[in-house]
Amino acid sequence: MSCDVLEVDFDARGAIASSGVVDETTIPCDDVVLAIGQENAFPWVERDIGIEFDNWNVPVVDPTTFESTRKGVFFGGDAAFGPKNIIWAVEHGHQAAISIHKYCQGANLSDRLPRGVNLTTAKMGIHEWSYSNDYDPAGRRIMPHVDLKKRFRKLNIEVELGFSAEDAATEVERCLNCDLQTVFSAGLCIECDACIDVCPVDCLTITPNGDQKTIEANLKTARLEPEQELYVSGPLKHTNRVMVKDENLCVHCGLCAERCPTGAWDMQKSTVVIPYAIDEAERDEQLCRETRKAG
Repeated sequence: MSCDVLEVDFDARGAIASSGVVDETTIPCDDVVLAIGQENAFPWVERDIGIEFDNWNVPVVDPTTFESTRKGVFFGGDAAFGPKNIIWAVEHGHQAAISIHKYCQGANLSDRLPRGVNLTTAKMGIHEWSYSNDYDPAGRRIMPHVDLKKRFRKLNIEVELGFSAEDAATEVERCLNCDLQTVFSAGLCIECDACIDVCPVDCLTITPNGDQKTIEANLKTARLEPEQELYVSGPLKHTNRVMVKDENLCVHCGLCAERCPTGAWDMQKSTVVIPYAIDEAERDEQLCRETRKAG
């Protein structure tokens, strides 16, 4: 299979600014399966109606309102920001719907409800949680696949055979509930070191406070990502030391909260709040009611 070798230049935002063919290479292979992609194409959009296009011949779109340079015309998905997955396309549709609602109301498209994050404790009892907190260090199960020869004989065959019931149960218990966050209350800590002992990845350290180099030198485990900020608590009431947590190492297993005798560590579920068009409409309706009542 012959392929062109491209040379690519990137702009300050990390996007491809230009590319060109600089060479050709041949890859030896027995079989080639074509996966044909698609490109954006807007030949049907007149170039004199106020819609600007960038170097890649896609519309220039406001990343907040999703409005093009022509008022009242909106784009989203791959047509606006290049190749992404279907989840992003759906989210773009939600956000464009807010703008369309506001445009029809004659409102400011940028005046949008704020996004936020709500935290609620997952603790239901002394040793009871609203999620499975049985940390399992088992490795990832390997998905069985159809034999390669069978795949080439029948290209539309289902490649993954699926897990057995036992492997599926093991794989499910490996889930670390990424929506659960560790929350520490320095005033409740008695410095018993139970959380330090039970942590399977040694991401916690209790150490005298100091500058960054001093704290890093006292960590139980060396940092993998020096650019990742450390969590440093306020002074602990018994010794004025601080609790330090390397978020890059933490797997959110919840063992620190399970072991803590005072509840200084808690596992709290984070819910991302993203307003949609119906939320904007409900806010407008509420404001309308309040205006009528005041009048």
